[in-house]
Amino acid sequence: MITVTTENIQGYRVVEVKGPVFGLIVRSRGIGGDIMAGLKSLVGGEIKQYTAMLEDSRKEAMDRMIKNATQMGANAIVMMRYDSGEIGKNMSEIVAYGTAVVVEKI
Repeated sequence: MITVTTENIQGYRVVEVKGPVFGLIVRSRGIGGDIMAGLKSLVGGEIKQYTAMLEDSRKEAMDRMIKNATQMGANAIVMMRYDSGEIGKNMSEIVAYGTAVVVEKI
């Protein structure tokens, strides 16, 4: 699945727009992560547990988006973006979204 953040894919032409597509994941940080983050925030620096969790979440959201686009019959996604937010005090949501299309080589 070709996935790009641009409107066009060089060397391809969009022949059909399937529509909006997204992949969503919500993850809880857990009390252990919150304690470690609290301690780390006292001295500063990267909180590697959260970085790894968010990186894994982005990959999972993208995989889900690609799965949805495949089910729609698309072979590419254009204008792909990520968005994130907080739910409550210890949950993060990540969404990957874009437009599912069918492209062909020029």
